[in-house]
Amino acid sequence: MLIYIVEDDEHILRMEEYALKSSGFEVRGFFDEKTFFRACEEKVPSLVVLDIMLPDTDGIEILHRMKSSNALKGIPIIMATARSSEMDIVSGLDMGADDYISKPFGVMEFISRVKAVLRRVEKTEENRKKEHIFKIGDIDIDDSTRTVSVSGSECLLTYKEYELLKYFIINQGLVLSREKLMENVWGMDYKGETRTIDVHVQSLRKKLKSGGAYIETVRNVGYRFKK
Repeated sequence: MLIYIVEDDEHILRMEEYALKSSGFEVRGFFDEKTFFRACEEKVPSLVVLDIMLPDTDGIEILHRMKSSNALKGIPIIMATARSSEMDIVSGLDMGADDYISKPFGVMEFISRVKAVLRRVEKTEENRKKEHIFKIGDIDIDDSTRTVSVSGSECLLTYKEYELLKYFIINQGLVLSREKLMENVWGMDYKGETRTIDVHVQSLRKKLKSGGAYIETVRNVGYRFKK
């Protein structure tokens, strides 16, 4: 795991590098923003330790530039600051920094902060991925790529068929009226229309093969996706 440090004090930089390397991390240190951003173009790090007080620019400016970049905005950042002003810390956190550590700090505290941020980011990423994945029996949906498979075989759905299946799964076990389906999947008022929904459900059942049995018809009302 690669960590970048931006720090103009060579003594502090070497101490941070040694502490991180001793903990098994790959580390690169930088004294200024130009070499730092040049390195980011070559390889994006897993985390950045950013000093607020730098000779050529304010660390807050680097933070702002990173959070404005699509390539760099997702990198977790720990601010290292000797400033006592609470507003500097608040500004950094409001702009997207993940944590801060006040100088002088001990090696153990420094390593602990780095590991804690990495754990938190990793857990958040895992949860984000889980939110995109649905599995019901033989049916697997990856919402990040809008792909569906049944018993391991890809199932090609139209846009509305996919939206309909996703809405069924999110509301599994609930009886969904045709009015509700028309409103939430088609974005239209019901107005007695049934054929559009029924045709899509029929097609969806057929494409899902064995998974189609999960979609139950509730007479005179609509449909339900079985738990």
